[in-house]
Amino acid sequence: MIDFARVQKELQECSRDMEASGIKVAPKSDNLARLTGTIPGPISSPYEGGTFQIDITLPDGYPFEPPKMQFATKVWHPNISSQSGAICLDILKDQWSPALTLKTALLSVQALLSAPEPDDPQDAVVAQQYLRDRQTFVGTARYWTETFAKTSSLGVEEKVQKLVEMGFPEALARSALESVGGDENSALEKLCSG
Repeated sequence: MIDFARVQKELQECSRDMEASGIKVAPKSDNLARLTGTIPGPISSPYEGGTFQIDITLPDGYPFEPPKMQFATKVWHPNISSQSGAICLDILKDQWSPALTLKTALLSVQALLSAPEPDDPQDAVVAQQYLRDRQTFVGTARYWTETFAKTSSLGVEEKVQKLVEMGFPEALARSALESVGGDENSALEKLCSG
């Protein structure tokens, strides 16, 4: 059985520290077993400036079993599937400990972006590129970050304005867009479903 009191406490800890860490965790709905994590791309990496969404599912045995995490944002990295977003990281598998939290797991995922492990890849094609042609790897990772993990501030303002014109309050429209990574259709769906 999931320890929901602990999950609530972890969510509060993340929101208290969000300004400093940039790491955010929020429930997808009323169900605390399905969460969305958000991490900023690490500075001095090809992912810098990107905002990455991670789907988190808590198993019944949490915190004694690791959370299941996968990138919802497409990312070019040897230890992350470019197709499914699956993450190859020891603490999300056999090295998990109940002493770890959602925040520490997300910090580890963020650290993985800075320090790929190409010898233990999730995506063999990306790992080969990383090992054989680092410059092309960095260029591709930057391109994917620009394409999938960044939203221009102008675009966000235009999207907020569109949603306001549809009759939604500005603050609600802005938070809905943030929670879905700037995807206008998903934000509209979220606002309409209450």
